[in-house]
Amino acid sequence: MNDLTPDASAAAAPDDLPFERALEQLEEIVRRLERGDVPLDESVAIYERGEALKRHCETLLKRAEARIQKIAIGPDGRAVGTAPLDVE
Repeated sequence: MNDLTPDASAAAAPDDLPFERALEQLEEIVRRLERGDVPLDESVAIYERGEALKRHCETLLKRAEARIQKIAIGPDGRAVGTAPLDVE
């Protein structure tokens, strides 16, 4: 059974998926929609699944960013500790 059918998409909540698997499913949804051979009802269902997967991936990326730290360098060029990474 395809993971992207409407029934399967409802069964597997994005919150349970690791980033790589969610991204893989999202990429497959994009490929299917770009081909244009999916019936309208199924297109709407997998588009909605894609939106949920996109939000899930964004959340996981934000969590990962928050965990990344940069090494603080002292005046002598040596590492003196870590500080939160400023991504903006």
